[in-house]
Amino acid sequence: MTCLRKIAEEGARTVPARENGGNHDIKNFTRGSRIFYPVFVDGALLSGGDLHFSQGDGEINFCGAIEMGGYIDMHVELIKGGMDTYGIHNNPVFMPGRVEPLYSEWLTFIGISVDHRDDTNLYMDATQAYRNACLNAIEHLAKWGYTGEQSYLILGTSPIEGRIGGVVDIPNACCSVFLPTEIFDFDVRPKVGGGPEWKDRGQVAVTS
Repeated sequence: MTCLRKIAEEGARTVPARENGGNHDIKNFTRGSRIFYPVFVDGALLSGGDLHFSQGDGEINFCGAIEMGGYIDMHVELIKGGMDTYGIHNNPVFMPGRVEPLYSEWLTFIGISVDHRDDTNLYMDATQAYRNACLNAIEHLAKWGYTGEQSYLILGTSPIEGRIGGVVDIPNACCSVFLPTEIFDFDVRPKVGGGPEWKDRGQVAVTS
């Protein structure tokens, strides 16, 4: 069995996040960040990739972030015994760099852990709660003329912030999506004395 075949058959894929790293898809993991990876095997190697120009928290539409080519300048230090010294055993710990998108105004959509298609309570399912928050944002953007596909891509590529409001109050987890209003050239906020102004936004994104 060749080395490459052994890797293909036995290696842990890097698509999901893993204990030793994997695909983090963290919006604030930018230039100047420091990350502390636990090392589980002797002779462990290090690689990196999947650079994004912009993405929202959760990269909710999988490959919906704005992918890019680029270079990663890594500086590596080994902290011997660091896993036990700092209690970093099960997942990496990182310190964000100071390069991040900065916005001051947000429109926040909330979701809870109920599947509204059949009104089934999924009991503390934060993934469902976050999904609902995103669907609520998509429904709101549709009122301004965006198609579902366009709204979905906006949430995947713009620097939205995803947050967990609560995972302690049974039976509903609560998550929220913070959409920066400053990325639009019109006011998307609800207001008294007038509803959304629907406008044909064109069709630059279609369902494949």
